[in-house]
Amino acid sequence: MSYRMLKADYLFDGFKMLTGVVLVITSDGTIESIIDEKSAGTDPEIFSGILSPGFINCHCHLELSHLKGLIAEKQGLVNFVLSVMSQRNQPEELKRQAMTTAETAMLAAGIVAVGDICNTADSRIQKSENNLPYYDFIELLGWMPGQAEARFESGRRLADLFKEEGQDENHLALTPHAPYSVSEDLWNRMIPGFKGKTITIHNQESAAENEFFSTAGGDLTRMYSRMNIVSDHFKAPGSTSLSFFLPKLKTASKILLVHNTFMNEADVLLTKSFGEDIYLCLCPNANLYIEDRIPNIPLFVNHKASVVLGTDSLASNHQLSILEEIKTIRKAFPAIPGAELLKWATSNGATALSFDEKLGDFTTGKKPGIVLIENLINGEIGAGSKCRRIL
Repeated sequence: MSYRMLKADYLFDGFKMLTGVVLVITSDGTIESIIDEKSAGTDPEIFSGILSPGFINCHCHLELSHLKGLIAEKQGLVNFVLSVMSQRNQPEELKRQAMTTAETAMLAAGIVAVGDICNTADSRIQKSENNLPYYDFIELLGWMPGQAEARFESGRRLADLFKEEGQDENHLALTPHAPYSVSEDLWNRMIPGFKGKTITIHNQESAAENEFFSTAGGDLTRMYSRMNIVSDHFKAPGSTSLSFFLPKLKTASKILLVHNTFMNEADVLLTKSFGEDIYLCLCPNANLYIEDRIPNIPLFVNHKASVVLGTDSLASNHQLSILEEIKTIRKAFPAIPGAELLKWATSNGATALSFDEKLGDFTTGKKPGIVLIENLINGEIGAGSKCRRIL
């Protein structure tokens, strides 16, 4: 069997940053070992920058790729949602080409697996080409109790369509959209299916969400009114949304809370008390695009929360690049070590989406893809850093 030996200024193995080592891989990209550079023997291939496992994009909406550049920035969540609803219906060929382009860009940006939100069957043909492994989250919405049965059955039929295209049932789940869009009746239909699955939910993406759960008022009521949604059944619990819905997810194998822009310390402590398998997914560029704000990420670091990264959609982002998300975090919070950010982007993400058997780190026998991060500043990822796939 033939081998390749790769050496860079730094090697991030999925958990920590290493120097003075060589990565040994087989011809098909399977990890053989990491050895001391003095033991490498024949001259290794030399790279400038950081060699890292491929990136995991834990939150994407591939089916919205055709909305790139169409939605105004910094207009707030409610206006953003209304804009998406009014513009998402476009010709099928346009949507398909946009998804092809977006997936190609993710591959070029070093992404090797994706957690993807599916409200429609639009992305299933693209995914059937098997260019990337996906965890498909069939997202259900239905705020009015009378809709629950129909919305649940529609979600089940959509899941069946993805299975027909070859999607692995272990990477397919019916999942709630957000606490303000899922009625108690719909929750009750979904909960039995959470066992053994990663379940994702949009969490505290806007201040309006917490206001609604605290007082039953605020900007979300404007959205309901514009969409002719009745919310008379809802009684505000007088708390943040997280404490309201988190117990409903207790049977899930893993929980992926997405955005978390307006989480406070009590919310973080609640997730820590809930168990080991809660992941906070950050999509900072989308948060800036929609709300012009990003989460208090040092709060998550200080409490040792398990963090992963996502891109959200091209309706709310200029690109689908995990490196660009890392760069945005570093700009806002330069004290967070680059190795910590890369862990979020690789091994944490692979574990959250149950792709860690093969992806996420340079353990012998895995085939995680290899990304080179170039143009470092004093050994760290900076504004001008770029990445390219080696494998």
